Amino acid sequence: MAKIDLIDPKWVDMVFEKKNKAYGAYQLRKGTSNRNIKSIIILVVAAGLVGGFLAYKVHADKVAAEKQAYMEALELSKLQEQAKKEQKKEEKKIQPKIEPKKEIPEVRESQKFTAPVIKKDELVKEENQVKQMDALKKDVAVSNQDQEGTKDRTVEAVRNDIAVNVPPPPVEKKEEVKQVVENKVFDIAEQMPSFKGNVNQWLSQNLTYPAVAAENGIQGRVIVNFVVEKDGSISNVQVVRSVDPALDREAVNVVKRMPKWNPGMNNGQPARVKFTLPVTFKLQ
Repeated sequence: MAKIDLIDPKWVDMVFEKKNKAYGAYQLRKGTSNRNIKSIIILVVAAGLVGGFLAYKVHADKVAAEKQAYMEALELSKLQEQAKKEQKKEEKKIQPKIEPKKEIPEVRESQKFTAPVIKKDELVKEENQVKQMDALKKDVAVSNQDQEGTKDRTVEAVRNDIAVNVPPPPVEKKEEVKQVVENKVFDIAEQMPSFKGNVNQWLSQNLTYPAVAAENGIQGRVIVNFVVEKDGSISNVQVVRSVDPALDREAVNVVKRMPKWNPGMNNGQPARVKFTLPVTFKLQ
């Protein structure tokens, strides 16, 4: 039996040969091939349109995600740069002014000399005057008091170990100063804190969208500021840019639930460092 091409309408004539072609079945079968061709064309066109739309949607979502990530990184960079400038201004304000040391000439050694008293000749003993003159040292200056110092009359000795108006720090305050330095929170560190993994992925998996905000169609980006402690824990979580009270509370709560970070480092030691992080709320 020869193969029948269902697209070619000739098979209808073969089936209805020597039969009543005026019957409705013949006319119905006669237009089957055209309907099949139209159906296939419509199916191909529809598949192409749906596939193109899906491809465009995926590409558009990818471009939007990349643009959003770039804008977040740019904004975070601006915030860190601003914090760095503010820290430099604060360091300039609190930097103590130290006066330079002043050179003070050392006093010369001197010996007290008693001024002579005018008396009658018979009351003055010559030997007493001789003893007083002999008692004076030849290499010591004569003054109205005894004073220790240099005996060199040609070279002036100078003491450089005396600073004027700069009293030595009290011994009992060294521990307090050390404690203040250890507890200082840095805006910028030599090595900034880092999250152990992908912070955006962790936020998306642990963030709970508030029902009230979702019902009212509220979305946006909450900027949160916090301190990464020396052990990597999170403290002092604050909202620096608000969107909605419900979103603000959820942003603070999710940041407080974060696992420990890699702490910031200064001079090879862990340091308390302030960090700024955007938390994005977006309705799907």
